[in-house]
Amino acid sequence: MAIRLGDIAPDFTAQTSQGEIKFHEWLGDSWGLLFSHPADYTPVCTTELGRTAALSGEFQKRNVKPIAISVDPIDSHQGWIKDIEETQDVTVDFPLIADADRTVAELYDMIHPNAAAKVTVRTVFVIDPQKKVRLTLTYPPATGRNFLEILRVIDSLQLTEYHSVATPADWKHGEDVIVSPSIATEDIPAKFPKGHKVIKPYLRTTPQPDLD
Repeated sequence: MAIRLGDIAPDFTAQTSQGEIKFHEWLGDSWGLLFSHPADYTPVCTTELGRTAALSGEFQKRNVKPIAISVDPIDSHQGWIKDIEETQDVTVDFPLIADADRTVAELYDMIHPNAAAKVTVRTVFVIDPQKKVRLTLTYPPATGRNFLEILRVIDSLQLTEYHSVATPADWKHGEDVIVSPSIATEDIPAKFPKGHKVIKPYLRTTPQPDLD
């Protein structure tokens, strides 16, 4: 069954390149970034795992734990990690799940028979500290993921989770945001003292509220 936004991310126990984990326990109070790869030693995914490692500090700042999954076994993962670190000039400091029996892939509906009957599709799941799925993105085999976009979405998810705002098209951290429709215009000054603009009665903007 497909996993939908707002669903609790399925829990599982799995072997990884950093030992056995129980997924929900491993996440703890952090956000999670779970992303899948069809197999080890694939060129696009080599660059993606390298990019994730290079952005380790950015994920840490956002309290996000990345974890990758491939259907190959641990010994294969360890060899691939060496290649990633050599070719991308990084240290892979996050776990890579071994899913040879496709238990996790099936649990997360990562097998799409019409795309490829025997391999996982390249899906991204962003999971919040309550273990709810907040974002899914599925990429075709030949298109590398945009990790700056993934960080941008995480910024939006975290901002809108804790403040009564939404983010407009192409929004980036630091730019103005949209005031939630649930807030009456006359109540905006008390809640958003940095000021606001009324473009239309249903479209009101304010500076990003969590910045000094």
